[in-house]
Amino acid sequence: MNDLFWQVSNTFSEPFFELFHQAQSFPIIAAFFLGIVGALAPCQFTGNLGAIAIYGNRSIQNKIAWTEVYFFIVGKIFVFSLLGFVVWQFGNEIEQSLITYFPWLRRIVGPILIVIGLFLLGIFKSRLGVQFIRLPERWFKRGKLGAFLMGVSFSLGFCPTMFVLFFVTLLPYSFTVSYGFILPAIFSVGTSLPLLIALFLLWFFDIENRNLKKNGRKIGNYVQKAAGIFIIFLGIIDIATYWV
Repeated sequence: MNDLFWQVSNTFSEPFFELFHQAQSFPIIAAFFLGIVGALAPCQFTGNLGAIAIYGNRSIQNKIAWTEVYFFIVGKIFVFSLLGFVVWQFGNEIEQSLITYFPWLRRIVGPILIVIGLFLLGIFKSRLGVQFIRLPERWFKRGKLGAFLMGVSFSLGFCPTMFVLFFVTLLPYSFTVSYGFILPAIFSVGTSLPLLIALFLLWFFDIENRNLKKNGRKIGNYVQKAAGIFIIFLGIIDIATYWV
């Protein structure tokens, strides 16, 4: 499974990596292209698909979830900007320390996807639910905080490819320009491009006003359950890749 992710990642990311090299005279553009390469890295692949399923489902049932997507991206910007700032301040020593923790942080993405999928399926609505289960349900279903935390957790999914892109390629490159401190934020926006494209297509084709949505809760419920099953599937693949 891991080999499949690497093959898909290399196929789609190679053109953008070439664009990064060609755009190095324009640091902001180069950082954005490098972020797109990061979005296609194996360790970000399932997270991006999961985000598309989550916010795509909400957009079909209600309206385009631009506010939540905004906070999701803000969560990603927060993580990458903070990491960039820490390395800028403390240098290589803290970078080496982070290497130890990222493989463990990466492993939380799969379980998070499964939990979100179970919420979408309504598994945690039973009377057996307890308070510590209801809290994340409130986050995931309502709001800005949940979207922000999801962006944070998904951004911590570092693997060797992502580590090289961010710490070995982007950060040294950011030291070469006076405004390099903003490049991690630009990079994080690039990692969100697949989600932005998916929601733009929903908006462009006016999915909100289609007859599919007008048929009411029944179809919306099917869409939500299908998204839940898909997200659980992604979580299982993620766990099989990074835990086994």
